Amino acid sequence: MESLQEIVFVVAVVAYTLAAVIWDQKYWKIPNKLTLPMFFAGWVYQGYFNGFSGIRDGASGFLIGFGILFILWIIGSGGGGDVKLMGGLSVWLGFRWSLYVFICSTLIVIIVTAFIVLGNVLTIGPKKMKKKLLATGKPTKTGEKRKQETVQEKQKRRIMAYALPIALATWALLIASYATHKPLLPWML
Repeated sequence: MESLQEIVFVVAVVAYTLAAVIWDQKYWKIPNKLTLPMFFAGWVYQGYFNGFSGIRDGASGFLIGFGILFILWIIGSGGGGDVKLMGGLSVWLGFRWSLYVFICSTLIVIIVTAFIVLGNVLTIGPKKMKKKLLATGKPTKTGEKRKQETVQEKQKRRIMAYALPIALATWALLIASYATHKPLLPWML
């Protein structure tokens, strides 16, 4: 690492993503006390090291990172903690890296989910796998009303916490950037 900017960036981003992974794996939540300080520190980082262009890049990154996951959260396909996690991280990463992280983490989720579903089909069969992983909302007995799924039931069906793919994608980009100088580090774009 050559500069203070690199040190601050790498330490902050790695520490944040690592803390988020640990928290998300243990509690299935990512708290505001983790995401909000990172979000505000990202604006300070961008302003101090990159000036107005950094603020603009952080805002563009936030629109991508937070915006896409916010839409998924609104339609019920994502967690609020994941939205906050990417919101805080994307201010640091800027537009391109937020897009890279989102694409890479989505690919990680698709690959891992495919292996988990395939493993479940092979070990417990397709019918039990469907019952285990899908919330159908169907009544169990004739004449029963549909039961609203609880948070605990929804979490039990959850295949993976999204913080891990986000962290893996971010770390992979950092490693690739230092190993090959491509993709360029966010402040070099």
